[in-house]
Amino acid sequence: QVQLVESGGGLVQPGGSLRLSCVASGSIFSINVMGWYRQAPGKERELVARIISGGRINYADSVKGRFTISRDNAENTVYLQMNSLKPEDTAVYYCYSNIRRGAFYDDVDYWGKGALVTVSS
Repeated sequence: QVQLVESGGGLVQPGGSLRLSCVASGSIFSINVMGWYRQAPGKERELVARIISGGRINYADSVKGRFTISRDNAENTVYLQMNSLKPEDTAVYYCYSNIRRGAFYDDVDYWGKGALVTVSS
C-alpha cells in the first residue's frame, strides 16, 4: 500500500512565501512522477508543477518564476516552494504521484488529501 502524506499550507499575505511537502511511503519500487495540482473554489483542478523520473520539470504558466518544485535524494519526497504569492493562488493543493509498486507491477496514480493555501491580507 502506498500513501502520500502532505504538510504545509495555511494563511499567508500577498507577496509572501510558503513551502509544501509531500512524502510517499509504502510499497514503492520506483516513482515515475511526483507533482502538485490545485483547485480553487468554483474552478477545475489544474496542474501546478511536476517532476518526471528522467528529470523533466513542467510548470503552469501562471506560476513560472515564482514556484519551484524539487525532490530529495531518496526520490520519495516532493516540495513546492511558493514565492511572491498572489490572491489568485488561493486553492486546495493536492500532491500527486505515479508509482510503480514492484518490478512486475503496473503503474498506479496516488493522491494526497490536499492542503489549503489562502493568500489574503
